[in-house]
Amino acid sequence: MAVSLFTSRVILQALGVTDYGINNVVGGVVSMFSFLNGAMASATQRYLNVDIATGNEEHLKTTFRTAMQIHMMIALAIFILAETVGLWFVIEKLVIPEERMTAAMWVYQFSIIASMVGIISLPYNADIIAHERMGAFAYISIMDVVLKLIIVYMLVISPFDKLITYSALYLCVNLLDRFIYNIYCKRHFSEVNFSFKVDKTLFKEMSSFAGWSLWGNIAGVLFTQGLNMLLNMFFGPAVNAARGIAVQVQGVIQGFVANVQTAVNPQITKSYAQQNLHRMHKLMFTSSKFCFYLLFLIVLPISLEAHQILHVWLGIVPEHTVWFFRLIAFIMLTETLANPYIVANQATGRVKLYQAVCGGLLLCIVPIAYVVLKLGGNPESVYIVHGCIAIITQITRVYMMRNLIDLPMMTYARKVVLPILAVAIVASIVPLLAYNEMTVNLFSFLIVCTLCVISTIASAYFLGTSKDEKVIIKERVVAVYHKFHKA
Repeated sequence: MAVSLFTSRVILQALGVTDYGINNVVGGVVSMFSFLNGAMASATQRYLNVDIATGNEEHLKTTFRTAMQIHMMIALAIFILAETVGLWFVIEKLVIPEERMTAAMWVYQFSIIASMVGIISLPYNADIIAHERMGAFAYISIMDVVLKLIIVYMLVISPFDKLITYSALYLCVNLLDRFIYNIYCKRHFSEVNFSFKVDKTLFKEMSSFAGWSLWGNIAGVLFTQGLNMLLNMFFGPAVNAARGIAVQVQGVIQGFVANVQTAVNPQITKSYAQQNLHRMHKLMFTSSKFCFYLLFLIVLPISLEAHQILHVWLGIVPEHTVWFFRLIAFIMLTETLANPYIVANQATGRVKLYQAVCGGLLLCIVPIAYVVLKLGGNPESVYIVHGCIAIITQITRVYMMRNLIDLPMMTYARKVVLPILAVAIVASIVPLLAYNEMTVNLFSFLIVCTLCVISTIASAYFLGTSKDEKVIIKERVVAVYHKFHKA
């Protein structure tokens, strides 16, 4: 996390606000086509989890092979879309200074290659998660951090165009990561193989599952990158730089919390496959609450002290960055609650109506934001729209899943919603009072951050956990204490 934040500062200073914004928005055009891959990624993860849970090794091999075949077709489709529709959009619609258009084209082509490599390699990542080999991610992540530090150093000393250099080096790291993941899987998992032999029944089944997930993934990509495009069209690349910084912080924080979610997700799917709904519900409740508390512990102090943190971190703070992050932080907290329900729906396999309704709601974000901007809205207004739709969508998720997994809305409200609201409100009171009363300086920063941590942990423990969860927490704390004491 610290390295990612440090490298962002150096990259922003090396590229400058305009080039940083260009890199963010041009790469985002390629990301818009990733809705094809996102839909299939959900299907791949679901089918691998179910096969492992049921112990069907032969079917697991067929599933992996079929997933590889479909992902290769998706990579080809994205290449065609990116080099036609996407290329036209970059040239004709994006606001890019004429003298930087050549560099933007290099960034775009490198982004296409990186996207295709990631798509073809996704079944390997899904297999690691399905087998719950999280240690592999940890070791490869350490290597990734070292390589990104090297990128930063090479970017600073490079005599060539820095935007092109950064994009090329980032592609090289991406290629190396993919290669290592693939080698790891081939050495540890017997099902990892590829052939052109097609299982038509499974191919059709997985494609159908992905097809209905496609709608939701289109929505996810469009409201992410679509808002980025709108900001570029209405305000230019400088605002994209502000948005890019806020999203960079978002990515670092979400990556930290996602490790917990990634570890729990296969268990939710496997519990459903074994028809152990009681355990499934418990996992959903616990992961929702604790991921929310963990995220809130991080975003509360950062949101309050955003201006000071960004100034110290970046030196150059693009306008709108502070409020972009504060609004995105609120959206992150809402989306954290959505994760267990998304995984649970995929586990049931009954995704048609769910994806159609929830995806349809999320697709409303971009057109509503466009209307708001046309009416004179400021850049921050697009994230206000996003936040409101995110809340409505989460309520809809809970309502639609109540019968699929036998989970009443009132149970969810009592065991998840009320505890997290109590924690969020109570934990914010003292830090907010301190922030408003104290002069902005290093001392006030330390006091506010300390109060945020103490109040969040105390509120989460006393207001946000059940008796059984308190017992588990005490046991874990005692175990860690004894382990540390012995060491």
